[in-house]
Amino acid sequence: MKTVYWVLLTIAVWLIAFAGGYKASSSTGIQPGYFEAAEAGGYGGGETTIEGISKEVQDYYKDLYQEEK
Repeated sequence: MKTVYWVLLTIAVWLIAFAGGYKASSSTGIQPGYFEAAEAGGYGGGETTIEGISKEVQDYYKDLYQEEK
């Protein structure tokens, strides 16, 4: 009988943790696709324009890319 209580307790704790994590993530305001965006040339941004960094830094990454070719 004790095993049944441990299983129920484990399921209840898991459900509460899942609901809490879901609630926290839904209230952060981060939009879908945010983590897939390339933030720097080294992360697969290639030769495209990278959002969130200055033009000077973009030029720096483009120069690094050109030197490797």
